[in-house]
Amino acid sequence: MSEDRPIALDEYPIHQAPLSMKHVVTGDRNAYDRCIFHVLDHEGRALLVAGLGVYPNAGIIDAHATVRIGDQLHAVRASDALGDDRMRLSVGPLHITVDEPLRRIRLRCEADPGDPGSFSYDIVWQADFPAVWEPHHVQRRGERLILEGRRFVQAGHCTGTIRAGGEEFTVTAGEWTGTRDRSWGVRPIPGEEPGRADEFRPEGFHWLWVPVRFDDRFLMVIAQEDADGHRTLNEAVLVRAGARDVQLGWPHTDITYRPGTRHPERAVIHLTDPARKPLELGVETLCSSPLAVGAGYPPAGDWQHGTWRGRDWTDRRTYHLSDPAAHSMAAYGVTDHAARFTLEGRTGYGIFEHGTFGRHDPSGFTGYDSVA
Repeated sequence: MSEDRPIALDEYPIHQAPLSMKHVVTGDRNAYDRCIFHVLDHEGRALLVAGLGVYPNAGIIDAHATVRIGDQLHAVRASDALGDDRMRLSVGPLHITVDEPLRRIRLRCEADPGDPGSFSYDIVWQADFPAVWEPHHVQRRGERLILEGRRFVQAGHCTGTIRAGGEEFTVTAGEWTGTRDRSWGVRPIPGEEPGRADEFRPEGFHWLWVPVRFDDRFLMVIAQEDADGHRTLNEAVLVRAGARDVQLGWPHTDITYRPGTRHPERAVIHLTDPARKPLELGVETLCSSPLAVGAGYPPAGDWQHGTWRGRDWTDRRTYHLSDPAAHSMAAYGVTDHAARFTLEGRTGYGIFEHGTFGRHDPSGFTGYDSVA
């Protein structure tokens, strides 16, 4: 067991509490610090989702990457004991290098040494717009604090190469878009007894997280609602380099779901500019990646973030998504949809992240078994 000594970050005047930078202020086991990246092809041929998380009070660092190509989802997951070098964002074959904070980041996944043709990538993620804060996110279940997080979001372009399933994609700035999210705070990890908080399990949950990159602007929309449509998180903001952010009111969304499912095929997000002019953000989904399959988000059954799997754990697998019944729990998790967007004659690209579970009165869903 290593001694509790200062780490390299303690050399810098960045402390927020009288603690070493290896410790967080809260003793909550669910403390986390995490990032997620999306790299999407404008034609819907491929969607890469990659992320890395640190769970300081659990002593765990883990990472994941998935790429959807056709009906196949290729996944790599890795986990290890958290070390003292908090600037090293690497777990097994997955690496994130911050070349220039808030501007240029390199994402890499090494191929399996025994299979040079396995899922791998080497991508430079380059910001086109300033990062913008998302609303402070607090969620309770009864008296229990379930989630408290601070996040920023950003959009840009990407260059590099993705290889998987015998295919190779050259990622170019004009044909691919990148979005990303950084968050930290408290968020549930597996293994905790829910206690009385289970008595307050919600009847329904409705979520939208929509970062969109246009050539000259970045648009971010967030909405979280309870079963009766009560809004608990809300954001609609327009970002342009060198200009003040513009608030776009209270977003309302009309979603067209595939019959017999809760899979969104298209949508219109209704916004309002400061002069009260209505704006319509059109959405056409291109390629979908359920985060409960391969990426470790709840209610994934094979692996979830913050789960201790021992030292130097790496897992590679390919999921076949052509049969929805093979991944039935994916319907109860959030799905990231690569999407094409339109706004006042402009065409942009980004992520339409959506999940709606249980009852949601505005959508007409009456319970967990209700579909369009």
